[in-house]
Amino acid sequence: MKPLPKARRMNYKARMTANLRRITFCLLACPAVWTATAQNGVALRPWKNTQGQVIQASYVASTADSVTIRMADGKEHTIPLARLSTEDQAFVKSQGGTDASPRPAAAVAAPARTPVEKRVWPANVEVPARSIEITPVEENAAARQFVYRSDGFEFTSQSKLAGSVMKEVARTFEATKSLVAALPWGVVCRPPEGFERYKAALYETRQDYVAAGGPANSGGVYMGATKVFMIPFPSLGLEMRGKTWFKNENYSADTLVHEITHQVMDAYLTFLPKWVIEGTAEYTESLPYKNGNFRVDAHKTGMKDHLEESSRRGLAVEIPGLEEHMTMNRGAWDGIADGSNQGMAQLYFRSWLLVYYFCHLDGDKKGTRFIRFMEAVHGETEALKAFFADPRVKRFPDGRFSYPSDFPPPDIKAESAPFKHLALLLDGRSYEQLATEIRERYKEVGVKINVR
Repeated sequence: MKPLPKARRMNYKARMTANLRRITFCLLACPAVWTATAQNGVALRPWKNTQGQVIQASYVASTADSVTIRMADGKEHTIPLARLSTEDQAFVKSQGGTDASPRPAAAVAAPARTPVEKRVWPANVEVPARSIEITPVEENAAARQFVYRSDGFEFTSQSKLAGSVMKEVARTFEATKSLVAALPWGVVCRPPEGFERYKAALYETRQDYVAAGGPANSGGVYMGATKVFMIPFPSLGLEMRGKTWFKNENYSADTLVHEITHQVMDAYLTFLPKWVIEGTAEYTESLPYKNGNFRVDAHKTGMKDHLEESSRRGLAVEIPGLEEHMTMNRGAWDGIADGSNQGMAQLYFRSWLLVYYFCHLDGDKKGTRFIRFMEAVHGETEALKAFFADPRVKRFPDGRFSYPSDFPPPDIKAESAPFKHLALLLDGRSYEQLATEIRERYKEVGVKINVR
């Protein structure tokens, strides 16, 4: 959770880190080895996976990399060939991919991803005009519920907002989404499963915000558990005129950009260290922004402004323990963040220093190592998505899920999943060598930084 610092342009600028849902799960016992019998006229045969576990099922169909089998109870499952024994893989190939029953149409393949070495940083990212067209869905004053929709977001407000205000809020949301999608990090921005649009809740007072679950000392928060962005009107700089809320001179999009970055990167958060989660959100916020246009090519100006603001807030330009910061688990991070607002602010600042370095100063100065890291993380999100799409996986309303013992999920453990691909950032360097390079590269752009 980010502290509520001194006012910047007389507005709240605090945020809270995404609260990642702690996924719990139960393990289904491996089915017993059944007696081989005929099923719908097709003989069952034993199938053995690479762990030596055996089940009885009949062959249904196959592709170049998977096989569909039918259990004795009639249920079908599709299994990657790589999970099967060598003998079973040979058997599948001998079948020639013949169907034993009609099959549903294949899913549409995902668009090909641009190779890392061909990705470029955009100069400007401007929100499409059609994205910010607002559609009122519900206006119920008695229930304090006003619902508006833009192209990719649904906003629920406790009070009626002027059309100009709602359009400006939507502009920031849609522009931030466009920015994250356009950066060479390769993030695919899509609403969480079961959501047609991303969701945001706007509260009339800070008391309403806190009562709904917003942290008391924050100016806005993306709640990973509910997949909803929450923010009170005072954090935006809104004031009542007559019976409608309008912008005042304190209106700012600062809090929005940071938390929206978390929101549109939600699928990636499980696999990112805390410093990347907060550093990327600080990075997007530091880019010059005006009227739906992010100037990515002006990142150096954004860097200098961010450094000046951080200096005014008393933050030291240092990373006293580079390895400790880059490998800090969530418990240790939260312990520091909960200790003091200044401690939390320093964590955020160090994370921004690192993300900026990896994006613009490291190696070829094109962010290649960081892009490769993010591409590996994208692979983790796709693997998890495919896992939950498998019919053998059962999901429950409370967030738990179950699966067969021979079909484990990707690693989503908080103590290991976020750090799986850090080696791509180090690229053979020790933390001591990396610290030296960070100091030297920042010195080249006129910034003295203490890293060790």
